[in-house]
Order: sequence, then structure tokens, then C-alpha cells
Amino acid sequence: MAETKKLLKSLAGETQDVPPVWLMRQAGRYLPEYRATRAEAGDFLSLCYNSELAAEVTLQPIRRYAFDAAILFADILLLPQALGADLWFETGEGPRMSTITGPDGLKALKGKDDIHDHMAPVYETVRILSRELPSETTLIGFAGAPWTVATYMIAGRGTKDQGPAHALKAEDRATFEALIELLTDATIEYLSKQVEAGAEVIKIFDSWGGSLKGADFDKYALEPAKKIIAELKARHPGLPCIAFPREAGERYIGFAKATGADCVALDNSVDAAWAAENVQCDGCVQGNMAPSLMVTGGQELIDETKRIKEAFSKGPHIFNLGHGITPDADPENVTIMLEALRG
Repeated sequence: MAETKKLLKSLAGETQDVPPVWLMRQAGRYLPEYRATRAEAGDFLSLCYNSELAAEVTLQPIRRYAFDAAILFADILLLPQALGADLWFETGEGPRMSTITGPDGLKALKGKDDIHDHMAPVYETVRILSRELPSETTLIGFAGAPWTVATYMIAGRGTKDQGPAHALKAEDRATFEALIELLTDATIEYLSKQVEAGAEVIKIFDSWGGSLKGADFDKYALEPAKKIIAELKARHPGLPCIAFPREAGERYIGFAKATGADCVALDNSVDAAWAAENVQCDGCVQGNMAPSLMVTGGQELIDETKRIKEAFSKGPHIFNLGHGITPDADPENVTIMLEALRG
């Protein structure tokens, strides 16, 4: 079956006339059926931990759009919660967490092997999806990259510049590095269980990777990704891995070779033609249309879809956005984009 799945073909290095397509956050608030299911669940975390409903919202965009891949519905902050951090969501403001500000907070966390009881509903969601998805649809599992997850654990919330994490890195390097190491090891265990449950591809989201510069990027973005991918491939030979060091800019160049990733996902701050020349030369790339076009639509959406498709047409490509689709996106614009892409 694998050889009939378009997404797996691209990840294996095949160039296709029409690239496979899926969208980050494709199961989400822009869809009325998602909003109805979330209301049934009660709140966001209840939805994440209700295996039947989490599978349902994962399946909704597949039914509507026939995307080539489904990505597990979960959240990158479930892992720190499984490690013992407090996690809650403030309406209209996003996640809040207990904070790690020194060695005492770190010592209070659980070990990498103690997460699985907490994560059992997530693994069950993967098992349901592996049964329920159409045979041509690839199932993607995922986790947040250690640096990105650490920024939330240190600040207790999302921040514009990841300042608290950079400060801890500067002021208490031992605690910071111990946290990165714990998250790296726990991420390996978490993703490995997703694969055992039926995930066919894994993706590592380093949403704040671009705020790391120079040697820090190598040490805290590149090296953890390399370790995670190497261990997963050792345990699960042939497993394709997608890495997304968002806003890495020039550091996208060589990232696939350095980490062992089969595909590098690109944000929309880099030009597709530049990325084709400098990044796609090493293998598959994913991306990288601006999410704002799913709101504004029109001829610009059609033209940009065709431009990106053409820019990446000489190598393996997975069509996607440069970041997640936003709640104010028009579902009809997704249809327009797919028609422009698929013809």
C-alpha cells in the first residue's frame, strides 16, 4: 500500500506532476464541523484526550477535501503535561503552564518513561485513525521540538521573542540543557509509541526554532532533531521524518542532511524559488504558501498556488502552508487552492 500513497512517494524522493497536499492545522476552527465537535467535547484539552472525538476532527478535513495526509489531532504541550507540568488554556489567550525557572522545577518533573499512561488516549486516537482513514491517506504523527516546548515550559505561555527561555539559557545553562535533554528523550519515546500505534510519518515542529542563532541553533535546534530522528529510524527502519525549523532562513540550507530528515518544511518567509535552489537540492521540501491567502482568496490565491507548484516542480515536494491555517480562513478557499493545484 505504501507505494500507492502520494505523500510517501514524495518523502521517498519521487518527483510528481501533482504534489501531495495537506495543511498544517487542517483540523481546526475554520471548519464548522470542528467547532461543533469541540463544543461536544467541552474544551480543547478534553477534545485532545477524547480518542473518538480527536479521531473525528482528524477525519473531518479528509472527508471534506481528500487531503493526501491526515495529521493526528493533539497539541505539542501534552508532552510537558505528561511529564508533570500543569497545563490549562485561557479562553481567547491560549495555553498557560507552570514554569521551570531553576533546578527545583526540573527535579519535580517525571522521567521519559513515565509519560505513557497519560498519553494513552493519544495513542488510541492513532490506532483509530489507522483503521478509519482511507487507504490512500498517509497518517502523520507529531511532536513539538525540544526547544519550542521548552520555551513554553520556561515562560509558562507563548511569548513573542522567547525571552524567558533565552534568559534561562544564559543564566542557568545546566538547568536549561537538562530540560532540553529530558524533552529530547521523552519526545523519542512519545513519537515511537505513535509509530507503534500506526503513524506512518512523523513531523517535528520547531515553531520557534528561528529565534536560535549561530551555535545555539546547532546545539538546541539541529542536534536534538538529529538525535530524535536517528533513534526513531533505528527503532523503526524506513520511517520518514519531516523537520520544521520555522523561520530558520539561511539555516534551512543543509538542515535535512545534518539531521537525517527526509523532508524539510518551509515557512512562508522564504521564497519558493530560492528554496528550490538551495534546500530542495537535498531532497523533499514541504510548503510554503502564506496562510493569509486562505483568508483573502481570489486570483492571488490561485496564482500563488500555481507559482509554488511550478517553483518546486523539478524535485520532490509536499504542498502545504508556511504555518497553520488560521481560524478566520474561508473553507471555500481551500477548495479553490486544491482545484488550482490538482487541475
